Amino acid sequence: MERIQKIIAASGLCARRKAEELIAAGRVRCNGELVKLGDVAAETDEILVDDAPLPAVGKFLYLMLHKPRGYVTTLSDEKGRKTVELLVRDCGQRVVPVGRLDMDSEGLLLLSNDGAFVQAMTHPSHVINKVYEALVSGYAPGKERQLAEPVVLDGYRIRPPKVRLLWVKNEKAALEITIHEGRNRQIRKMAALCGMQVKRLRRIAEGAVRLGDLPVGKWRFLSEAELQMLKCESTREQN
Repeated sequence: MERIQKIIAASGLCARRKAEELIAAGRVRCNGELVKLGDVAAETDEILVDDAPLPAVGKFLYLMLHKPRGYVTTLSDEKGRKTVELLVRDCGQRVVPVGRLDMDSEGLLLLSNDGAFVQAMTHPSHVINKVYEALVSGYAPGKERQLAEPVVLDGYRIRPPKVRLLWVKNEKAALEITIHEGRNRQIRKMAALCGMQVKRLRRIAEGAVRLGDLPVGKWRFLSEAELQMLKCESTREQN
């Protein structure tokens, strides 16, 4: 017999602390009964999280999704909005987003059922580079240099981003922006401080993994080489 939060974590669905939060929120059942913190179960017991069975132990999946605009980066939404879960439910396992990509943004989103991988990739000390293409309005010459300066957002001083001007047409421009932290709506807030408005935002790379030509709304498995590069980058940054 094992504590149920430990069984959930061992399945790779999420980290142990998150499993405890799921139990406390009344989202876990064992053999049809609501689970409380501290409850134990056997291997043969049926454990459901949000009415879905745990993934098979040892079968970890690592996915890249080309998230479209208009989808929220959650598995369920109390407002009834479309979620990324709808786009990856045919992968064969219940996977969770690795980090966030806001509803109005699109591009590369990683998902996995490996709790240790998700925790490592989203740890506060993990500052892997994330590359975006941003279409902005309100551009004027020199604003790309202003955007590259370090600023304080929501009380946090961000690392200086890298900014490359791709093209300009009147007061519209396309910028390639590389950030490290990936804080909530970070690029939109950075642009606003420079008097620009982000009209479209697409993430094209995370670390050494690139979106490439993956069609919008489609997903694929990460290659072993891509996975190892992400794991190495995660370990290096946290150390």
